[in-house]
Amino acid sequence: MAEEQQGQPREAKEPRPDRREGRPGGDRNQGGGGDRNQGGRDRRDHGRGPGGRPDGPPEIDLEKLINDPLYLDNQAHAVVSRMRDMDSGTKSQLRRFYNAVRRACRAADADRQHEFVMLRARLAYTIARHSLRSLDLLERLLLQVTRRNDLRGYERFRDLFEAIVAYNE
Repeated sequence: MAEEQQGQPREAKEPRPDRREGRPGGDRNQGGGGDRNQGGRDRRDHGRGPGGRPDGPPEIDLEKLINDPLYLDNQAHAVVSRMRDMDSGTKSQLRRFYNAVRRACRAADADRQHEFVMLRARLAYTIARHSLRSLDLLERLLLQVTRRNDLRGYERFRDLFEAIVAYNE
């Protein structure tokens, strides 16, 4: 090693291949957006992993959630099961977020949508900060609920979250 540093030329390493080559959407520098598929939509929005394979359960259907209590119960069980398999999220994190959901549901009609938008931001931060990928499904559902801006949707989201906290105990 000392000989290499005293004038001996070092062997040149071959350049590493670009990991993004061959991925849908092309190179980031070419405007393809490395995490986007050819349709230009973010693949995370569709629960797809590398190669287009589903990386989790299908999205929660908001209409079914609102109208079918058994569907809500089944989804809560599925989320808790996924959390136990994938993450190390704490019960206190879930309870804190559930309390924030309850407060947002009690907000005045004019402020409720804003409160839920901020909840989604908090949930996204918590997911990223603590690597709670099992909660991605809830983040997508929260986006649907917020876009719909319906009291019943907000209440069913709260009910779903309450069931998740209960089943996680």
